[in-house]
Amino acid sequence: MHTNESTPAQRDRRIRPAKSLPILQPHAAGIDLGNAEHYVCVPSDSVAPGQNPVRSFGVFNPQLDEMVEWLKRCGVKTVALESTGVMWIPVYQKLEAAGMEVVLVNTKGLKHVPGRKSDVLDCQWLQQLHSYGLLSGSFRPADLICKVRTLMRQRENLVQSMGRETQHMQKAMQEMGVHLHVVLSDVCGETGLRIIDAILDGQRDPRALVELRDWRVKRSTPAEMEAALVGNWREELLFVLGQSRRIYQFFQTEILRLDKEILALLQAVPPAPLPHLADQAPKAPDPVETGSPAPAKKGRKRMSASGHPLPVDIRGQLHQIMGVDLTLIPGLNDVGVLIILSEIGNDLRRWRDGGAFSAWLGLAPGSKISGGKVLSSKTPHVMNRVAVLLRLAALAVGRTESCLGLFYRRIKVKHGPAKAMTATARKLAELIYHLMTKREEFVVMDITKYEERVLKQKFIRLSREAKKIGFELVRMETPSPQTANPV
Repeated sequence: MHTNESTPAQRDRRIRPAKSLPILQPHAAGIDLGNAEHYVCVPSDSVAPGQNPVRSFGVFNPQLDEMVEWLKRCGVKTVALESTGVMWIPVYQKLEAAGMEVVLVNTKGLKHVPGRKSDVLDCQWLQQLHSYGLLSGSFRPADLICKVRTLMRQRENLVQSMGRETQHMQKAMQEMGVHLHVVLSDVCGETGLRIIDAILDGQRDPRALVELRDWRVKRSTPAEMEAALVGNWREELLFVLGQSRRIYQFFQTEILRLDKEILALLQAVPPAPLPHLADQAPKAPDPVETGSPAPAKKGRKRMSASGHPLPVDIRGQLHQIMGVDLTLIPGLNDVGVLIILSEIGNDLRRWRDGGAFSAWLGLAPGSKISGGKVLSSKTPHVMNRVAVLLRLAALAVGRTESCLGLFYRRIKVKHGPAKAMTATARKLAELIYHLMTKREEFVVMDITKYEERVLKQKFIRLSREAKKIGFELVRMETPSPQTANPV
């Protein structure tokens, strides 16, 4: 007679189909996170006979403390949990403070497993894979770097909020017929804010407003600015302009307070670790990728005044923390280097090489191959603030007369601006990795040498293609001036 009932041994075989694999982590646990409760699975031999190795705990801090104590009593030393939203952060911090190894698992590698439709089976599946050593943890920097990262992300939110208020002020002025954005490159610059404050104080005379113009303004003439400041002063739009101006000033004040907290926290960040002697083996690096060609005179770049810079120059402090001066790289200023520090820290040795680092950032082509055929080499979609920063830096590099700028424009002609931006960002990522791991200062390469190298590579590639079709590529000799024009 057929029955749907099964014995405990059969149920255990369904839950653990790979039970014959060697257990590498005998004291491993798995946690399935939820909004209201977390399900925890420990090894079955760590609980008393007859007790269930799976328990549920609430999400409040006292219940999390109870969960940590139960894991300690069960002898758990390492825990695997999924990186779901931000709900994993309190659990991660509790487990890390208790001295346990925490493996933060990317949900992409687990969501496609069929047959797991409950939280109990999820935590059991995590515990089983972790005990076999089949899970790889996601990157998470040190706790001090995480504090800097939190403040830097809050700074980014405040800067974006300031940008929204700038748009509100510009819209209100445009509805009044005041086209300040046409005659000024920055509406919220020194001249723009002085004019807006004067308008809110009751000044309506365009000539008096033009007198607030800074002598460095070159985008328009005083006559053009006077014509742009003749407006239809509606009361409701003036109210909106004043409210947006006060909110903008509030965000300015809060950013200054936040900058003080960031500068105080940077004092506690230790300097970058020294590279191992094995990592300093002689190697012929790519000059464009590493920035370490023949010596050349290097100079300090002027700190960019855009992007809401910090109130003080911290390039020297960042140089000490990072081990090298990354602000010498085209496209990076002190705020950009601080973003890199807050997101990945100052120790890049956890990545095996620059290629692995750029792939982690989502700047390397993918490799989707089946049956010996490349199905797709599209760059994977990765949300990473360092990758966004390097892509923006690549756009700035593309406008410079440097080797990286020539590289950007060369790739742009062949493959378009999008791929050129990603390829240049990958160059910058590998350059940063090399400089920080080898402790080499960035040196500007001679453009002439770079062009000669590109020409040599092009000649080798064309010669190879010519041989495939039965031809031989021969370099033409340049005629001397004496024989070029015979008498």
